[in-house]
Amino acid sequence: MSLRINKNVLSTLLRTGVLALSCGLAMPTAMASDLPALGDASSGIVSPEQEYLLGRAWLSLVRGQVRQLSDPLLKEYVETSVYRLAETSQVQDRRFEFVLLESPELNAFAAPGGIIGVNGGLFLHAETEAEYASVMAHELAHLSQRHFARGLEAQQQIQIPVMAAMLAGVVASAVGAADVGMAAITSSQAAAYQAQTKFSRQNEQEADRIGLVNLERAGYSPQAMPAMFERLIRQYRYVQKPPEFLTTHPLSESRVADTKNRADMLPKQGVNDTLRYQLMRARMTLKFETTPGISARQFRSELNADPQNYAARYGLALALMRTGQYDEARTHLANLLERAPGELAYNLAQVELDTNTKRMAQANDRIERLRRTYPDSFPIQQVQAELLQKQNRIRESSEILNQLIKRRPKDPDIWYEVAEVRGLMGDTLGVHQARAEFFALVGDYDQAFEQLDYAKRRSPNFQTAARMDARLRELKEEKRMVDQILQ
Repeated sequence: MSLRINKNVLSTLLRTGVLALSCGLAMPTAMASDLPALGDASSGIVSPEQEYLLGRAWLSLVRGQVRQLSDPLLKEYVETSVYRLAETSQVQDRRFEFVLLESPELNAFAAPGGIIGVNGGLFLHAETEAEYASVMAHELAHLSQRHFARGLEAQQQIQIPVMAAMLAGVVASAVGAADVGMAAITSSQAAAYQAQTKFSRQNEQEADRIGLVNLERAGYSPQAMPAMFERLIRQYRYVQKPPEFLTTHPLSESRVADTKNRADMLPKQGVNDTLRYQLMRARMTLKFETTPGISARQFRSELNADPQNYAARYGLALALMRTGQYDEARTHLANLLERAPGELAYNLAQVELDTNTKRMAQANDRIERLRRTYPDSFPIQQVQAELLQKQNRIRESSEILNQLIKRRPKDPDIWYEVAEVRGLMGDTLGVHQARAEFFALVGDYDQAFEQLDYAKRRSPNFQTAARMDARLRELKEEKRMVDQILQ
């Protein structure tokens, strides 16, 4: 049986946010009682490669319709933390793609084919790195157990609206249904979809148990998972609209008790928190703070209570920079750099401060030292490229971005910046090439084809035109495979 979903249905559901589901969680409970074993003869409905293609098709739609965070430090943290957890997981195909959503809602999700989504709000709600890691270990368990494919196998009959809703619900749950047009859906429609998409407690419990073991194997405290669950239940027990994480991952008292009992049987030792995570939490706080002065007051209060709270000092320095209080920000960063001169977050904040205060020589010197110390750090490369653009050193910036795109060819943020820089250089051909890659990654293939056509027209020779033709054929084949799945 082929896996086909109507693209218009899926796209509509993505826009309206009909459901608040997480991929692999939307299978009715009745279906979950008799799950086939992985590798079973019945597991041919959705192959791993179909899941991979489906995930990429879905990701391109998400990228084109949902706002994302492009902060390189936060992106790098999410990616490295997930790869670390994957080392102790049962996920065999680690061709991960990541999307960091600009949403303060508490949620994370794993979609078919290794798509890992994280809301910025997860950092705001997970108080320690172990709590954050427990959520991500849970999501990796959904992937390793192929809950999406198993749900379809158990159902036997693939219903197109249900399939589309399962995928579209990930976006709805990520951004919050009210933000994407829930009011436009009639109550009868919503009720009909909800009736078709009850949650699988069995899948959730399985992801808890497997994620808990892998969390401990990765070196984290397993007690962090039940601790976070218990706090969420206490905090939102009487709230009419709980965070989306509790909607997509419903917590029952028995589920929390089971997780706690299993955590108690595992070794008690393990990392509970790190300064690095708290620095990222402080950074994320400012992403959703419309009035930096409020965050500055909060960070200052925390620092006054504990002068050794380095994350609060870092957050305060960033907040002060946003409000133009550069002298005080410099004092706090000097304090942090004296304690930890090699910390990347502090150094990049200092580069930002020097740039904002027109101390370009100091910013250049620091970024060059960082490049020598961390030659493979993509946040440093990205910051350096932006710094060079501000100094009108466009060609040097372009060279760095060209190196970066070789390492991150699936990062639409980088391709967008490449297109901008090539435009500043007057490289019209290069602009169209970069735009084509960007549009393909965000699912707008028609725009990608148009840009490659423009590039071909401006090709200086036959060889370049042939490369444009070859790339156009590749993208058309990619679109054909996507359409084959989504039609």
